[in-house]
Amino acid sequence: MKLSTKGRYGLRAMIDMARYSTGEPVSIGSVALRQGISEGYLEQLVSLLKKAGLVQSIRGAGGGYVLAKNAEDISVGDILRALEGSLEPVRCAAFYSDEGCSAADGCVTKYVWQKINDSINQTVDEMKLDELVKESCELNPEGECEDHRCNK
Repeated sequence: MKLSTKGRYGLRAMIDMARYSTGEPVSIGSVALRQGISEGYLEQLVSLLKKAGLVQSIRGAGGGYVLAKNAEDISVGDILRALEGSLEPVRCAAFYSDEGCSAADGCVTKYVWQKINDSINQTVDEMKLDELVKESCELNPEGECEDHRCNK
């Protein structure tokens, strides 16, 4: 399975928002600057995250984006699926009744694909955004983090 820049950059942006928006919105510009992502591309990613109910926009002076849920309630899987769609590296027709597969009855490889798909989904669903914020703070405790999640 190979993730696109949407998944990779979007995950970085969500970690950044979780780390730096403790109740107060963060601007696209500040996330873009910290993460080295263009503002235009980041706006596209945040739009997908907003549509999935993972972030909310706050309008007006001092506006920006905040998480729509607590970081401990957002999984890496939620984020990646919002940005990438299905995470299945192999879409086996045997498991989709609308498609069907003429070889499904005698095909053993369908179990391999299902096990791989299940393993990927389980792994990304078990990893939560708050855990990644903690890792981020341990790797980079200095800087703007003094008033943010790293010391909470």
